[in-house]
Amino acid sequence: MQPDKLLDARGLQCPMPLLKTKLALRDLSPGQSLRVDATDSGSARDIPKYLERSEHELTLMSENPDGTYTFLITCGA
Repeated sequence: MQPDKLLDARGLQCPMPLLKTKLALRDLSPGQSLRVDATDSGSARDIPKYLERSEHELTLMSENPDGTYTFLITCGA
């Protein structure tokens, strides 16, 4: 699946990956998707917890061999 927007948050420390994810989602329309790549291990906890309490949906989350966490998020209403 090709995301509508890509956010490269690699190298950023907590809380910046989450804050940048929130800002990027504001620029999307409902149904569009955002891919986030992050290296901060806190992102694996923070981003899914935020999405549980939001109108957005976590479509995919993976930890890659290079230590990067990838999130695919569908923008909600």
